[in-house]
Amino acid sequence: MIGSAVLAEALDRGHEVLAVARDHTKLTRRHPALRVLAGDVRDQATAAAGVAGQDVVINAVGGGHGDAAGHRATAEPAVRSLVAALRAAGPGRRLITVGGAGSLRTADGSLLRDYAGLSDTMRQIIRAGGDALDYLRTVTDVRWTTISPPARIGPGPRTGSYRSALDTLILAEDGTSAISTDDFAIAVLDEAERPEHVGRRFTVGY
Repeated sequence: MIGSAVLAEALDRGHEVLAVARDHTKLTRRHPALRVLAGDVRDQATAAAGVAGQDVVINAVGGGHGDAAGHRATAEPAVRSLVAALRAAGPGRRLITVGGAGSLRTADGSLLRDYAGLSDTMRQIIRAGGDALDYLRTVTDVRWTTISPPARIGPGPRTGSYRSALDTLILAEDGTSAISTDDFAIAVLDEAERPEHVGRRFTVGY
């Protein structure tokens, strides 16, 4: 869902895009500036091919819906593989990875992942994203950025606006924490074009 929105935003802005997908049949978009590579970025050969010649690598690899094991096997391993590929490719390239909301702090300073109402499965899914961020925070030789969505992200209107913060969950005046996938994609491409959070995580929301 997020990857498709980011892909569309990048093409609409005039970028040349190489999309790497485990199931390339799900990429129905056709565009003269789009190339598609079938493969899994957790595989080092695929990661190297995906990174080669690119200025910015955007990682929006998902682990499935409601599958804790899938997220644990995907989130951090994909990031580690891409970092290794970027190291081998040499300096100058950047990694932007879509993180999770669970490691964001609420107004009282507690982590969203510690919310008592979460199921054990959801807590494990959230921790998988947190593990990927913890790993990235040890990386000093690759220019990386993580962007975390708010508590809710999904289809919705494209407003063209958002607010940003570093590690604190963004709440609207009505207490909700949300953003549409289209507006999240705008934030991702804004960071790709005008980097402001290299070596840091940030979040966006309404």
